[in-house]
Amino acid sequence: MAQIGTFTRDENGTYAGTIKTLTINVKVTIKPVSKDNEKAPDYRVNANNGVELGAGWRKAARDSGAEYVSVKLDDPYFTGPVCATLVQGDNGEHKLIWSR
Repeated sequence: MAQIGTFTRDENGTYAGTIKTLTINVKVTIKPVSKDNEKAPDYRVNANNGVELGAGWRKAARDSGAEYVSVKLDDPYFTGPVCATLVQGDNGEHKLIWSR
């Protein structure tokens, strides 16, 4: 697992930061959205140019109860969806950790 993003969270619950990989370097926001059913995402992931890149769901770790956001990113350029976890790091920073 590798860190592919660094974010800060504002008072409205929106995360703002950058996703960086070998092929991607884009500023994004992860904004809370209203849910119309229980399986709907809690967040939408958008590039600063307005393109939607994915969605996120609030989760809690089974053992510790620590909250995190499970994120799924997708783009026609990707060979398949990218799954990641947004977790709180040090000094109020949040880390987007890629997993396969």
